[in-house]
Amino acid sequence: MFELKKRKPAVLFGTIILAFILQIPFVSAENKPEPKKEDKNIYQQLELFSTVVNKVLKGYVDEVTAKDLIYGALKGMLNGLDPHSQFMDPEAYKEMRVDTEGQFGGLGIEISMQDNILTVISPIEGTPADKAGIKPLDKIIKIDGKSTKNMNLTDAVKTLRGKPGSKVTLTVLRHEPNELIDIVVTRDIIKIQSVKDTKMVADTVGYVKLTQFQEKTSDELIKALKELDKKGMKALVLDLRNNPGGLLNEAVAVSEIFLGDGKLVVSTKGRIPNQNKEYRSSGAAPYPGIVLAVLINKGSASGSEIVAGAIKDWRRGIIIGTTSFGKGSVQSVLPLQDGSALRLTTARYYTPSGVSIHEIGVKPDIEIEYKKPAESKEDKKDADEKAEEVFEESKPQEKDNESKTIEEKYPVIDDNQLSCAIDVVKGIMIYKEKDKAPAITETKKEPKKEKKK
Repeated sequence: MFELKKRKPAVLFGTIILAFILQIPFVSAENKPEPKKEDKNIYQQLELFSTVVNKVLKGYVDEVTAKDLIYGALKGMLNGLDPHSQFMDPEAYKEMRVDTEGQFGGLGIEISMQDNILTVISPIEGTPADKAGIKPLDKIIKIDGKSTKNMNLTDAVKTLRGKPGSKVTLTVLRHEPNELIDIVVTRDIIKIQSVKDTKMVADTVGYVKLTQFQEKTSDELIKALKELDKKGMKALVLDLRNNPGGLLNEAVAVSEIFLGDGKLVVSTKGRIPNQNKEYRSSGAAPYPGIVLAVLINKGSASGSEIVAGAIKDWRRGIIIGTTSFGKGSVQSVLPLQDGSALRLTTARYYTPSGVSIHEIGVKPDIEIEYKKPAESKEDKKDADEKAEEVFEESKPQEKDNESKTIEEKYPVIDDNQLSCAIDVVKGIMIYKEKDKAPAITETKKEPKKEKKK
């Protein structure tokens, strides 16, 4: 998650570095003010930096440029701060801007650094990575046989990208079971549809999946909900599993649909005062009373965690699944004068109750692990059996129209987490209907009078 900042003039820090490298006095000795203790320390460290750069330029076995050395130093400096801060050269910055437009070439995975290892946050549903079997928290150990040790995010993205149709082999370490797996993924143009699978999954229960938070995601979600309204929706399962996040304002807008006006959705806190912000819903909720369940898992990150955290803290719905990823930091993109940019962590997210989700995640109200559907009897049947059944089905038979209609009306649910969510919202709806019924008035019996003897 990040916010794009306007281009700023060259900062003093960059000017000081340049002055030391070129060995030009920054100010004359006569007008030089007495430096503060911390400033003096910065000058000393920059002098050391200047000395090292000059020695490398003069004595390194191969000829190198000052630009290469400075870029390398900046990348190392930002990588040493946290997994999400980075220095982007002009080419990397250009690629990042392409990513935010919602269409790009690649595999379709959101990656991060965990314990200095290239880690998958989540594959984006329907992309080559998802179809190839990449899973959240897979550790990418090699790319086409080349070790990813000491590889930063920028270099990893460059390596993973390529011409659509070309193949790349990822060697991943999967936690359960602990094994190295080679997965071949075919690159493609990634077109992300943020609102998917709008459907009724049971009587009065609607379902919508959000794959990412992009421009107009909230508008598309409202449109999808209106379609489900026409089909009799009274409860909703909002699926945020494997949603790696996206635009902050859209995560807030999606929360607003269910929370209503003036509710705190998320706050950010940093060292600089202008990073201390509150994001509140700013309009009436189109669906303030709909029974709601939200599905999350370890691939739900950033914007997904903002929505889930707000829904949970305001007790607006039930969170179901497994604990989310825990990506709760804000990155600001600061363009620089040569076309490069800094992606700098400037704040952390806090849920409405003041809880930080960074490296912790959102814990569901109902924790339930996903279970891969067992192989059906249909899948186990050999070709001869299936062929025989096809011949039998071709014979004229009486059809049970009522059961056929019910079967076709709603899809068969082989997702245990979704099944749980459906049962939960059904239970809530039943309870709400009972709650509307008038209370039972207990009839008091008159005490028996003793007969006088």
